[in-house]
Amino acid sequence: MPRVKIWDLPTRVFHWMLFILVVAAVVTENLGGNAMEWHGRIGLAILGLVSFRISWGFVGSTYARFGHFLRGPRTLRAYLRGEWQGLGHNPLGAWAVLALLLLLLTQALTGLFANDDIAFNGPLYDLVGKALSDRLRGLHAISAYLLMSLVSLHILAILYYRKVKRQNLVTPMLTGWIEAEGEPSRGGGIVAFIVSTLIAILVVYAASGALLPPPPPTAAPAAW
Repeated sequence: MPRVKIWDLPTRVFHWMLFILVVAAVVTENLGGNAMEWHGRIGLAILGLVSFRISWGFVGSTYARFGHFLRGPRTLRAYLRGEWQGLGHNPLGAWAVLALLLLLLTQALTGLFANDDIAFNGPLYDLVGKALSDRLRGLHAISAYLLMSLVSLHILAILYYRKVKRQNLVTPMLTGWIEAEGEPSRGGGIVAFIVSTLIAILVVYAASGALLPPPPPTAAPAAW
């Protein structure tokens, strides 16, 4: 069969880096203790990746753009009836991608202000104080369960396509190519990549607390 290029390199790298970082975030959160410092760093990295992907969804290549794969209810109904044909994300998977990005963004942002009641505070904890931080920690926990549920559904969908529809969704995300007929991916050049990367760097820099004023100096103990 003919082959067509659908997934650009930045999209593929984003996908697999996100997978690795989400696993690492789950592991470090369950370990607790000193591992929470790494949990916070991983959260910042995830925020940077999601910021990059959101930007790339507007300036990236054809099949990575939100305007290409997000469709309305009519297209979704056609897909559910088995009448949709196309390359890239199917209409149902497209909305799952958007939900995944929103949940990851919620996780990362709430984690910036959360605390673990022991020794870890998010980098922006001082902006909200303990009471609001505790509420955001609760939201952080709820969105984590929703995120894991959505990831599980994503894995089940991949297995369903592999076993039932005889379509391999993993290999194209590794190589970028799919055996099909259609228009190859276009756009998403070096300028778009630089712009998206700079946006991600700026977001992580601000989220790290680097823009916060330094803490006041500790008063020296009074001499007797």
